[in-house]
Amino acid sequence: MHTSVPVLPTALPEVETITAPRRGTPVAVVTAEGTDTVEVVVGGRDALTTEWFDAVGHTGKAGEVHPGPAGSGVAWVVGTGKGEPGHWRAAGAALARAANARIAARTAAADTGRPAGRSADTVLALAPPPGLGADEVTALVLGLRLGGYDYQVTGEPAPPRLRTIRLVTDERDTADTVRRASVLAAATGLARDLANTPSNVKDPAWLARTAQRVAGRAPGLRVTVRDERWLAEQGFGGVLAVGGGSARPPRFVEMELGGRRGAPHVVLVGKGITFDTGGLSIKPADGMHLMRTDMSGAAAVIAAVTALAELAPDVRVTGLVPCAENQVSGSSYRPGDVVRHYGGRTTEVTNTDAEGRMVMADALAYAVERLRPDLVVDVATLTGAMKVSLGLRTGGAFASQDDVWERVDAAGVAAGERWWRMPLASDADTVADEFAESVHSRLADGAQCPTGPGGIAAAMFLREFTGGLPWAHLDIAGPARAERTYDEVTAGATGFAARTLVELAAGYGRREANARSNSANLTRNTGPLAAR
Repeated sequence: MHTSVPVLPTALPEVETITAPRRGTPVAVVTAEGTDTVEVVVGGRDALTTEWFDAVGHTGKAGEVHPGPAGSGVAWVVGTGKGEPGHWRAAGAALARAANARIAARTAAADTGRPAGRSADTVLALAPPPGLGADEVTALVLGLRLGGYDYQVTGEPAPPRLRTIRLVTDERDTADTVRRASVLAAATGLARDLANTPSNVKDPAWLARTAQRVAGRAPGLRVTVRDERWLAEQGFGGVLAVGGGSARPPRFVEMELGGRRGAPHVVLVGKGITFDTGGLSIKPADGMHLMRTDMSGAAAVIAAVTALAELAPDVRVTGLVPCAENQVSGSSYRPGDVVRHYGGRTTEVTNTDAEGRMVMADALAYAVERLRPDLVVDVATLTGAMKVSLGLRTGGAFASQDDVWERVDAAGVAAGERWWRMPLASDADTVADEFAESVHSRLADGAQCPTGPGGIAAAMFLREFTGGLPWAHLDIAGPARAERTYDEVTAGATGFAARTLVELAAGYGRREANARSNSANLTRNTGPLAAR
């Protein structure tokens, strides 16, 4: 029996721009670290003084929030630290959480008959300093929209929450920045929703239907779902093997965002394991409940392609999501099996808990043979080794070329998501060469779990299915889930990588367009008529 879950996507507060706060709207102001007075005139008088700073101990560090002086027009004072983009995300998130906590407290007081003071305000004005850059505005909006995110399956009615934040600014470009940042925040929120949904609801068919429903609203985006019969006809042996132990059969989702003829083509592949028991190589009970988020790579791809449809960059994008549930039954695939993937390559199975690479291999081979993209990027909660190597807040990035890594790194910086390059034999990296031979099997074309470091070995396995195309493998096993709240991240699924994928694909289109423009200019300047 299905459990009633929240309507997806979760509603996030809207962020608007205005030139002056409206009468009666609570106002929040920001302070940099070390500030001991702020020239703010609200209601005809100075709102913040040195005495007030001393009395409450407000230091202005990033994410520090205090209620404004009693009787003033300032509802909140928020610290922005040294003003780095990450500090603005923390500030926006902390403000959203504080506002929601106040709304909840006033609502509870009203429900118990106690005096609640002012009614619970769900609209807030925020006055950032003039001349704030696009990076800082984007970070602030991400924090404001995502900081109060909450996913809970409950029979209680949804509580009132912060509904609208109005940025007070005269900057003309700020509105466009806010709109773009709002799309990025929505992508992260959607990815969190998909990954947080419990697996008694979220089977492969549900994930595919939800991708169709949510993405189907986006302009110019076509979503096609294939079932297990199509997968068998096409030879998706990896997906069928992993999904064969479940009563809920696998699916394959293809999301196509068309672009102008000749635009660069980026393919995004996301691991869609809707629940992972480990199969016959079963996982320990401790922590298995978290495997509802083992499709966080798929969630990131679905959310990113949907967001790209809204932003309409000069690039073609295809999202591929192999969906399966890795269960234990009499029809589960076994260690020692040989699986034939799409395109014919075979794999010797040694551990059924290494199921993610099995389904990803099929999707990568499909991308190479059918789509021939300019860039292919896969993202997955693939190996526990990444958590040991990089912790829980940094994603591991493997790149076939230095240029591909540079694109991923730049996209992560723009998105506010942290990546670290891992060894993979490439243009300037031979560290992983010693593991290359371990990919081969004496029984099949390849070994599912080559010897060597777990994260590198998995990347080596996947590389065999990329056809030599420019490729990046993003392992998000660590940052896909959070045990506690920090910055704009809330406990549970984080939506990590969705924003990076958006920035990566959009940036690829911009860089290719710039390269074409530069090439055209060079031709004009050096052509046969240039000397005349």
